[in-house]
Amino acid sequence: MNKVLFSSISKKFIMALAGIFLLTFLPVHLIINILLLKSEPEPFNKAAHFMATFPLVKIMEVVLIAAILIHIIWGIYLQIQNWLARPVGYVSGNKSETSFFSRFMIWTGASVFIFLIIHYFNFYFIKIGLVAGNPDDFYSVAHNLFKIPAYNYIYLVCFALLGFHLYHAFVSAFQTLGLNHRIWTPVVNIVAVVYSVALPAGYAIISIILWLFR
Repeated sequence: MNKVLFSSISKKFIMALAGIFLLTFLPVHLIINILLLKSEPEPFNKAAHFMATFPLVKIMEVVLIAAILIHIIWGIYLQIQNWLARPVGYVSGNKSETSFFSRFMIWTGASVFIFLIIHYFNFYFIKIGLVAGNPDDFYSVAHNLFKIPAYNYIYLVCFALLGFHLYHAFVSAFQTLGLNHRIWTPVVNIVAVVYSVALPAGYAIISIILWLFR
C-alpha cells in the first residue's frame, strides 16, 4: 500500500487534483480583482473582507494553501526524479519528445512561486498581522503597488509565464486523471488555450490600467 501511495503515479494524480483546484480559484480571484477598476474602494474592500472573514472561505483558504504546497513540493520532487532518471544529456538525434511546455514546467512554476511569495507578503501577511498595513483597505494597498513600475514589470512577466504553465497544467491534469478521449481531448486542448491566454491577459489588463491610467 505504501508503495502505491508514494509512487510517482500517485504523486502525479494528487498533484493533478491540486492543480485543478487551483485552476478553479484563479477565475474567482480575477473577478474580485476587476473591482479594483472601480473608482470607489468600497466594493473591492467588501469583497476582500468577505473573503477574509466568511468561515467557508477561510476553510477553502487553508485548502488552497495546502493545494499550493502539494503542487509545488511534489512538482519539484517529480522533476528531480526525472532529472535523476536521465543523468546524461540526450545526444544529437536522440532528443526527448517531451513538449516545450513540459520541459520548462519547473521554471515557469518557479516564477509563479516567486510571484506568490511577493503576493502573500503584500496582502496575506498584512491580513494576519505579520506585515504593516491596513487589512480593511486592500484597495489602496493594491493601487499603491500598481503605481510602482518595477512591481508591474514583475507582475506582467510572471503572468506571461503563468500562461505557459497553465496550458500544460490544464492538459496534463486531464491526462493524468485518465480523461483522454478522441472527442473530448481536442476540446480540452482548445479550452486550455483559451484559459491560459484569457486568465493571464485579464490580470495583465487590470495591472496596466491601474499603472498607466489611474
